[in-house]
Amino acid sequence: MAIEEKRAWILLVVAVCGYTTYLVLVFGLAASYVPTMLWAIGGGIVAGIVLHIVASVLTPGADGRVDQRDREIGRFGEHVGQSFVVLGGVGALGLALAGAAHFWIANAIYLAFVLSAVLGSTAKVVAYRRGFQPW
Repeated sequence: MAIEEKRAWILLVVAVCGYTTYLVLVFGLAASYVPTMLWAIGGGIVAGIVLHIVASVLTPGADGRVDQRDREIGRFGEHVGQSFVVLGGVGALGLALAGAAHFWIANAIYLAFVLSAVLGSTAKVVAYRRGFQPW
């Protein structure tokens, strides 16, 4: 498995686990959403960095080089994932214009970022596993 594919898996797992933990804490325990969201985002960033370092150390021959295929798959995954960032921004704008509470606006934006990471990473993993044909 290429190091770039491992990185896509790591981002996918960290995004899903982090958001699930956030939802359980906020809706299950009635915790305040602001510090919980900040800790979930910060924890996800730290976990992603640590897991990327561990994957790089444990992968033989992972010297940081990427070939043309890796770059195209990375670009493809990022383009696919960005659709949710746009949808989340439009959704948050709509909520703000409708006068929704800060809780719903912040959660719409957070959900958009998580869905972007999940969809982009899934597209990368599928491209690595099933093949990638640039258009």
